[in-house]
Amino acid sequence: MDITDVRIGVTLISFAAFIGIMAWTWSRRNKADFDEASGLPFRDE
Repeated sequence: MDITDVRIGVTLISFAAFIGIMAWTWSRRNKADFDEASGLPFRDE
C-alpha cells in the first residue's frame, strides 16, 4: 500500500460523504425544517 492508495481511499470517502449530505439535504422529510430555518433571518424579535 502506497500513498496513491491512501489518496484514492480518501477521495472515495469524501465523495461518499458528499453524496450522503446531498441526499440528506434533498430529503422530503427535512423540507419543513429547512423551510422554517430559511425564514429565521427575516423574523422580528
